[in-house]
Amino acid sequence: MRSSEIRSGPGLVTRFGARGGCLSRCLDRCLCRCLDRGRVRRLRRGLDTGGDGGGGRVGDRGAVTAEAAVAIPVLVAFVLALLWALMAAADQIRCVDAARVGARAAARTEPEAAVVDAARDAAPQGARVEMGREGDMWRVRVEAPTRGPGVLALTLSAEAAALAEDTVGGVEP
Repeated sequence: MRSSEIRSGPGLVTRFGARGGCLSRCLDRCLCRCLDRGRVRRLRRGLDTGGDGGGGRVGDRGAVTAEAAVAIPVLVAFVLALLWALMAAADQIRCVDAARVGARAAARTEPEAAVVDAARDAAPQGARVEMGREGDMWRVRVEAPTRGPGVLALTLSAEAAALAEDTVGGVEP
């Protein structure tokens, strides 16, 4: 509470429920003088801004600019990291889809070149496709690098398996 607010309204003692005439006025004057002296001391030390209600140090000019100079690059880096994560998640989904497409094509007993082409068409750019048969199952593995500097350059991978159609419906005696 500033001294101007104390003087302009009802006295402090009456404000807080005390009764009495002379004592109230005396306490009000005493408190106002103490508050004014404290303000003079703060002004001498450079802690008061001159009654504008700021109450900050005189040397705080430009603090908001300095904080913004630090905060804005951090926010930009955070947004870029979010965009990278979104792109990596989209590429992972494309790897999964490409592996499934390749496994379905292999299960239909299509030629190996057609299976690899179908998987590469659905995969992200620069993906590597491997396929192989293990018993009755065709397995297709897709690996794709992500774009990014240093630690952010990851290799995404997905694998899918499908039952070969030539083994379905066969009845053994």
